[in-house]
Amino acid sequence: MAEYINIRGQSIEVVESDPANPTQGQIWYNSTSNTLKGENLGAASWASGNNLNTARYEFTGVGTQTAGLAFGGEISPITGATEEYNGTNWTSNPTGLNTARKVLAGAGTQTAGLAFGGASPLGLSSATEKYDGSAWTSVNSMNTARRQLAGCGTQTSALAFGGGIPPVQTGATEEYDGTSWTTSPGSLNTARDYLGGAGIQTAALAFGGNPITGATEEYNGSSWTNSNSLNTARQYIAGAGTQTAGLAFGGYNGTAGTGATEEYDGNSWTTSPASLNTARWSLGGTGTQASALAFGGYDGSALAATEEWTGVAPTTVTITAS
Repeated sequence: MAEYINIRGQSIEVVESDPANPTQGQIWYNSTSNTLKGENLGAASWASGNNLNTARYEFTGVGTQTAGLAFGGEISPITGATEEYNGTNWTSNPTGLNTARKVLAGAGTQTAGLAFGGASPLGLSSATEKYDGSAWTSVNSMNTARRQLAGCGTQTSALAFGGGIPPVQTGATEEYDGTSWTTSPGSLNTARDYLGGAGIQTAALAFGGNPITGATEEYNGSSWTNSNSLNTARQYIAGAGTQTAGLAFGGYNGTAGTGATEEYDGNSWTTSPASLNTARWSLGGTGTQASALAFGGYDGSALAATEEWTGVAPTTVTITAS
């Protein structure tokens, strides 16, 4: 019988306990449990979480999977409702946005959030507000009022890009320094609204949008560069993560809502076999490629459903004969 070392070119280490930090592809024999083990990639998945208190769509969110923030949106009428997620439940904050609006963008964290742009009952908005974990404060407005835009970054270093200025879409990009907005000379190569965004001010990612597209672009702090497109072109999409580890999920493909989830590695998108349990569009999203949060949205009616994403991660498995 052929030996493993002759087949694979390396011997199998015999240990009394599993390695503390095994590497992908590593194999060992545990003499205590008398089992052959290895390090493999576990499957990614979406798992249902507890619902938002206010079902809504066309809103936004920031933060992490265990410390999320949702604000604004459409519930007829437009709302400024704000909710915080602690990894288990959503809690409504009695203090909502000062300017109620939908199709807005956001940046930051649960205790240092930023809301900007959108559409209020009075029309297009350039309003910007800061959140300190308890209340919203109005600050200097954007230079270009718009709706259906995307955003990313932090409360003191944010980026706004794309959006709609009816009857056209825009690629205009603005940077926020914690006090004021400055219009960047670099605009998106593909002007669009209802797009997704991820990353930071100097390393941002834009993807999808209306007109329905899979176009993806990277921002380096001064200009946008085209990259490989999403596998599923869509608008009303949500996103999370960074420029080199992005996540896109949900949206509308021109026919129906989708739960399709894709991961970006800094060059191309890979479709995950795990889709959202509830296909939807105009949803909120936040977090990282490894640990994201999807909430609310629309599938013919306003949704409150929340889902938690666990990305592909190394896991120890026991190897058995087939």
